[in-house]
Amino acid sequence: MIERRPFAELGGENHGWLDAKHHFSFAGYHDPARMHWGALRVWNDDTIAANTGFPPHGHADMEIITYVREGAITHEDNLGNKGRTEAGDVQVMSAGSGIRHAEYNREPVTTRIFQIWIMPNGRGKPPAWGAKPFPKADRAGQFVALASGLPGDDEALPIRTDARVSGATIKAGQTTTYQLGAGRRAYLVPAEGAVEVDGVRIDTRDGAAIKDVDSFSVTALSDAEVVLVDSAA
Repeated sequence: MIERRPFAELGGENHGWLDAKHHFSFAGYHDPARMHWGALRVWNDDTIAANTGFPPHGHADMEIITYVREGAITHEDNLGNKGRTEAGDVQVMSAGSGIRHAEYNREPVTTRIFQIWIMPNGRGKPPAWGAKPFPKADRAGQFVALASGLPGDDEALPIRTDARVSGATIKAGQTTTYQLGAGRRAYLVPAEGAVEVDGVRIDTRDGAAIKDVDSFSVTALSDAEVVLVDSAA
């Protein structure tokens, strides 16, 4: 099954400095039919104005992955971690027993991110943060694990959950296949471009909720950059 969730129908709110769209229930947006997809709890599509950002605030017991689409995001937390993550790269925060952090766009241009929250396997573990560059050329025509708690994904940023966040860059007309498997769910969003997922058209920033398939094919209708979460149902 593949369900298209059009970008124009997403929940969200424009705060001026932040234009946030929510694929799942979040903050003031509540849809009982869109509370989660497997272990995937949140997929926010955030547009952050230059020289603004999220001031210090707390999280606990959540795996929070930030995929930078444009610009850069600067992270600071109460563990002393600091870092700047640029477009195409990824940062992971395992909130664990509790962490306070701030995320700023300190660039002179707009920053656009996907912020993805995945429910962890356990609670109360020590908090952690990390970031890593993932050159788009390395993802050409194939899915590459960006953050993962699955065996064998040794080059990905670690997360404490039975899930994988992958990315692919696919040229127009090119097709790649993803092996999902029984008992798994996938959620796919094109950061750029349009694709067909087993014949279902998914445009830029639309969501595709996928289940009950062993594998699926992704064909680029235009040059596309795709992000995918694979988690237990």
